[in-house]
Amino acid sequence: MLSSKIHRSVLPAASASRRFFHAEVHNKELIQSAGFINGKWVNAHSNKHFAVMDPSTDKEIARVANMGRVETDEAIAAALAAQKKWRKTTPAARSVLLKKWHAAIVANTEDLAVIASVESGKPLPEAKGEVAYAAGFIDFYAHEIMHSSGFLPSSSASDHRIMAIKEPVGVCGIVTPWNFPLAMITRKLGPCLAAGCTAVVKPAAETPLSALALAKLADDVGIPAGVINVVPSPNDKAAEVGSALTSSHDVRKISFTGSTRVGKLLMEQSAETVKRVSLELGGNAPFIVFEDADLDKALDGLMASKFRNTGQTCVCSNRIFIHASIYDEFAAKLVERVKKLKMGPPREEGVNLGPLIGPNAFLKTSELVEDAVTNGATALVGGKRSDIGRNFYEATVLA
Repeated sequence: MLSSKIHRSVLPAASASRRFFHAEVHNKELIQSAGFINGKWVNAHSNKHFAVMDPSTDKEIARVANMGRVETDEAIAAALAAQKKWRKTTPAARSVLLKKWHAAIVANTEDLAVIASVESGKPLPEAKGEVAYAAGFIDFYAHEIMHSSGFLPSSSASDHRIMAIKEPVGVCGIVTPWNFPLAMITRKLGPCLAAGCTAVVKPAAETPLSALALAKLADDVGIPAGVINVVPSPNDKAAEVGSALTSSHDVRKISFTGSTRVGKLLMEQSAETVKRVSLELGGNAPFIVFEDADLDKALDGLMASKFRNTGQTCVCSNRIFIHASIYDEFAAKLVERVKKLKMGPPREEGVNLGPLIGPNAFLKTSELVEDAVTNGATALVGGKRSDIGRNFYEATVLA
């Protein structure tokens, strides 16, 4: 049974948040600061909020409901109740709603891009690209569910028949990172909803506004109450919310994108209730250039793979291996290209590189570069803080 407190303190407006975005966001209803549980915009039981920062200015842009275990338990209960009905809807009915959600996302591309850019710091053109990327997942699964069915595998016994029937897993706990605050939500919610499952989403503390905007659009197009629930929480409550999801017998699957350390922890915790777990964890991708490579094409690939989202993706090229015979030429050309990158406020025209996500990311980057230089590396370009702002670190090439 859902707590009666689920209807407490329904927030009429995210006024503080909206003031910051008023000049850039046209659909002000997309900017929400409450949690979204059982189709209602609700505050935390404590009535506390946590700050969301613009990493390019290091200024607060919103205060969002500070939710923890109690609210997560309520969201799980709402998702469980909704799932009993949602799983009985036809694939065609679910497909129609997903297509409507996709259309709403596309129609609000400009506003969603601004929201994602403001809270994540990624350049606006990249944010617009992410909206299209995010919408694509919803569209794909809206069509894919119409072709998903069971099958009849052959049996080892002539008088036996084997049937494989696909059924919804149940309530899914979804935990997402800040570097793709829209696409990592839809990549998980698309198949979840299409399959007849419901979800409790815990977005990254740095970027909850994007998740809440997607929930608003889902609600607007008629996705039923409780099918999608969003529980925003600060980093100091991440373990509390994660534990609520992994320990609940009502949550049957965990989907997580983030660090290997946290992924291991979620897998360990989920074993207690034998949950299905899908993990996309950190990477350390190599980039290899052989002596017969087309250097210009190789550089095109490297620039795209390394500096996307200011180098803050799990598939960025972190280790570059160049054949000795072309090393000097490649390094010189790389430095030339890196120097042409424009760093600045993410919504400024022509900017290629925005800030790092926050002070901790800046500190980690600084320490890694300092350690490399101390141990013999040379900074061919960059290697220090940019004068633009606190979280801006110059594009750097170490050799």
